[in-house]
Amino acid sequence: MSESLAYAELIAVLVAVTDNEPRVMTIDAGEALPSGPFETSHRTLQSGLRAWVESQTGHPVGYLEQLYTFADRDRALDAGAGAAQTRHISIGYLGLVREQVALGAGRPEWHSWYEYFPWEDHREGRPDLLAALSERLLDWAGDHEVRRQRVDFLFGLNGQLWNEDLVLQRYELIYEAALEKEVGFGRQMASDHRRILATGITRLRAKIKYYPVVFELMPDSFTLLDLQRMTEALAGVRLHKSNFRRQIDQQNLIEETGEMSSETGGRPAKLFRYRPAVVEASSLSGARLPYSRH
Repeated sequence: MSESLAYAELIAVLVAVTDNEPRVMTIDAGEALPSGPFETSHRTLQSGLRAWVESQTGHPVGYLEQLYTFADRDRALDAGAGAAQTRHISIGYLGLVREQVALGAGRPEWHSWYEYFPWEDHREGRPDLLAALSERLLDWAGDHEVRRQRVDFLFGLNGQLWNEDLVLQRYELIYEAALEKEVGFGRQMASDHRRILATGITRLRAKIKYYPVVFELMPDSFTLLDLQRMTEALAGVRLHKSNFRRQIDQQNLIEETGEMSSETGGRPAKLFRYRPAVVEASSLSGARLPYSRH
């Protein structure tokens, strides 16, 4: 009987938004997320991840939260009959940073997360790719009623609304239908890193609706349009401008800096900064960024 062993690693979904595009740090020419072995010498998991990511990518990590522990049986590495079987356990973290040139040994690169999930960006309307993808999924579902209901629900078909939070569920259905490696249906990643990235996007899209975590990605001063575009980039949908601004005012999350921006291409716009005391208290009061769609 083979012995069961475990190999634990830390893996990071590091997100930045640059030029209104949500981007994720990758290594191996965009094919993997930064990861490395967990060292027992680290005082905490978070300190271990920070140290490893900074050594591999040369990029400091700001906001960080634990995402999920990936330890499914199909992640086991079997060396053959009679040999020890190693369970591959990954402890995932979600980090929010501001993009900068990374010069670490892991050859880090920034890539838009829509390269990996092109059907998730609805800012300019329903993507053309989604029609072909939905058709393939419906072919796979055939006459199976439950499968067809899942396709309709997850991909906004037959009168169902598109729910931007269901990134992971959509990807898992695509995987179940054996379409995840089809040409044109998103860029590939090593192992199950694409699923881990989908988990991170799902967490972040849900979180911006109940906690103003988007401020972790904003510069020190910004316009209201900057703030709206940042939120839209992460959510993959357009938001209602007047509702967005009215609810921002109501929640008192930001304050004017007294300065103006001339980079809007039109009339100068007021610059704002977030109020840290309000953001800190929001976890108790339920304050959040407004999220009213067009």
